[in-house]
Amino acid sequence: MNSVSNRPEKRRYPIGTEIVSGQVYFRVWSPLSNTVEAVFEDTPDGNNKNDICNTVSLKLLREEGGYFSGILPSVPETLLYGFRLDNSDKILPDPVSRFQPNGPKGFSQLVDSCKFKWTDHNWTGISDENCVIYEMHTGTFTRDGSWEAAQDFLEELAGIGINVLELMPVCEFYGDFGWGYDGVNLFAPSHLYGTPDQFRSFVNKAHNVGIGVVLDVVYNHLGPGCDFMKRFSPFYFTEKYKNEWGEAINFDGPGSDPVREYFITNAQYWIEEFHIDGYRIDATQQIFDNSDYNIIHEISDSVKKISKGRKTYLIGENENQNVDLINRFGLNSLWNDDFHHSAVVALSGHSQAYYSDYKASPQEFVSAAKYGFLYQGQYYYWQQKTRGTPTFGMPADCFIHYLQNHDQVANTCRGLRLHELSAGSLYRAFTALLILGPQIPLIFAGQEFCASSPFYYFADREGDGVQRAIAGRKRFLSQFPGIAFVDGPLVPHPSSREAFLASKIDQNERKLHQEMYQLHRDLLKIRHKEPVLKKSGRKGIDGAVIGENGFVLRYFGLSCDQDRLLIVNMGQDRELRPNPQPLLAPPRNYCWNLEWYSENPDYGGEGIPPVVADQKWVLSGRTAYFLNLYQTN
Repeated sequence: MNSVSNRPEKRRYPIGTEIVSGQVYFRVWSPLSNTVEAVFEDTPDGNNKNDICNTVSLKLLREEGGYFSGILPSVPETLLYGFRLDNSDKILPDPVSRFQPNGPKGFSQLVDSCKFKWTDHNWTGISDENCVIYEMHTGTFTRDGSWEAAQDFLEELAGIGINVLELMPVCEFYGDFGWGYDGVNLFAPSHLYGTPDQFRSFVNKAHNVGIGVVLDVVYNHLGPGCDFMKRFSPFYFTEKYKNEWGEAINFDGPGSDPVREYFITNAQYWIEEFHIDGYRIDATQQIFDNSDYNIIHEISDSVKKISKGRKTYLIGENENQNVDLINRFGLNSLWNDDFHHSAVVALSGHSQAYYSDYKASPQEFVSAAKYGFLYQGQYYYWQQKTRGTPTFGMPADCFIHYLQNHDQVANTCRGLRLHELSAGSLYRAFTALLILGPQIPLIFAGQEFCASSPFYYFADREGDGVQRAIAGRKRFLSQFPGIAFVDGPLVPHPSSREAFLASKIDQNERKLHQEMYQLHRDLLKIRHKEPVLKKSGRKGIDGAVIGENGFVLRYFGLSCDQDRLLIVNMGQDRELRPNPQPLLAPPRNYCWNLEWYSENPDYGGEGIPPVVADQKWVLSGRTAYFLNLYQTN
């Protein structure tokens, strides 16, 4: 079959396989190859995963810069294809494959992204204020573990006040189960969760019920099985930097321009072809780039440009707590581990390993509410170095707070959720602090109804990879002296299907655990209805310690009658007498009124109301209160 050279002007992306005007266009980067052929298999059974079969092939023409391109003049109804380099005896998947119906080792499948009929035309993107984020792993969110099954719960999530979904990585990875952070085919939605159009349907439904979708992406390394990428080019990776999880990506060395193009195209692709609203960029401290135009900055600029007026939202995970990602590189917010670590110490009483530099004092929670990060350049004894960067003057919604996320639940070794590690009354109080606090709250899937399922670390591996996964996990957990059985067997071990299946959520527990579900519903309702809980509806926030185990946050509204108080008593019953704290004083001609408290019997609490009056304040132990105002004359 003859090839037609050149790159069509209507082509959407510089690399990959696309359908344009009734023709199939191929373009791949393989700078050290002499010849590249596209090889076709016309049946989707996937029986010929790696071996050459008697199929038609198309010789691609070499372009400048190590690219090869060609055109198939018609579009077959079903087309499975791969690439053969230099007459090799192996067929490789497309590095920009849009679908791998039989997994990473199989043929790539041609996908016509224009066939899906979107109905989210009125969706304008994620609002930049009052987000409530819900982190979800597609494979464990339902028993079926698919986008179709998860789609059935989108209206339920919207109904309780969730307006942003943060999906753990969904691109193709090796094995039958995993977290997704070891992706191999970065452009292909995992076949384990459904087809590309089923993922589009999920996003479309989310938008139609008022939920934005943020995709967790890993741009710092690739997972096991990425060797095929080296067959196309060794320049994808670099030994210049040491990466914690694999070979570092080459963003600033020789041959890095096409590598940068690959990842920038990936960021554009999910937004254009799947209407994704933004990204949570994993482990940004492991993305190494000393060029003048940092790759994260370039991705941020590219995403905003490609969104065509829709609001996009970019989140960073950064262990070093570097606010340059916001101030210089254009991200919207960062995960804040400091809040989580303090909260876990308060709720569990344990302060080992990376929790050891936190005391869970009332002042820590006041400072987190006012400034986000607690460590902003101070010495951090656990790491034996300084940690963090200054955040003074940055808005509260630059930081995402959480009591749980995928990492932190799994890091308990037994995969225990936080409500199982703390007293119910204190857990209810801290749930109020999370949802009514000034930062963006993140809820981990199942947290809203205290799911009984654990969440383990699971990664399907073969051969030596099984023991490497176990050894790596035990090495990480060894920092916690309290995990006495770390030297024994991990049960279940990460590569066992049991770890994956046990982590699946039982959605029926929304009804079985009605009290905690109602607590979350009520708190989210308050968050959305109170103007002062939005950055545009307040003048400022202040906080103070009230006693050994209590603190107050004062929200100052645009008018004095919109002021609100959030009070958390982490300790025993306490009477505030004397009461010299000015933040507790109501505006002139107003009195405080109890709107909500965590010990309400509707939530399984003891039902003991506090006394709040001009003369006497009595705060019940392990209780949170939210107070509004009423006018006295």
